[in-house]
Amino acid sequence: MGRLGHDFARPELLVRALTHGSIASATRPDNQRLEFLGDRVLGLVMAEALFTADTAASEGQLAPRYNALVRGETCAAIARELALGDVLKLGRSEMLSGGRRKEALLADAMEAVLAAVYLDSGFDAARKVVLRHWSGRLSTVEKDSRDAKTALQEWAQANGMPPPHYEQTDRSGPDHAPVFLITVRLEDGHHAQAQGSGTKRSIEQAAAQAMLDLLETET
Repeated sequence: MGRLGHDFARPELLVRALTHGSIASATRPDNQRLEFLGDRVLGLVMAEALFTADTAASEGQLAPRYNALVRGETCAAIARELALGDVLKLGRSEMLSGGRRKEALLADAMEAVLAAVYLDSGFDAARKVVLRHWSGRLSTVEKDSRDAKTALQEWAQANGMPPPHYEQTDRSGPDHAPVFLITVRLEDGHHAQAQGSGTKRSIEQAAAQAMLDLLETET
């Protein structure tokens, strides 16, 4: 795990952080407790970083930025950058179902690894690891924190329309790595689509952004 940027004095903590419940036993604990702790470690580092980076921002401005940085999609994306999926310890059934690519498993493992760093060397070491891998997203978080679905709903309400309607119009790929096609429609007939292999929520966000981009070109 050289890419992580931390040398473990207690490597057994890292092993536990990478152990999924599908292969856990009485003598091999899984990473759920570490994931619980890591979520809080990440939250404190991100809250502190945002608080320090923009001293003029209100709580209302900081909250969506914080949510964008700590959400599961972000943790899973960083786990992919670190190739955590390649070293996860999974049971056979989970491996066969594509567990190494599952967003939730990757996000949980990323948080568990942060907890392992914290327990191994303390909060300063954990902060260093978090900032090393989240720094790029910190610099773009104001744009990334924009919730496209909320923005589109607000646009529809401002124009006297009911909320946008989201529909799964196609699904392809294997069960362990489905590809969704999501269509969003407005009452006035406007529609836009997005396709991807992430969570349905993330594809809905992409469809909403496609709709916002479409509406912007018409103004």
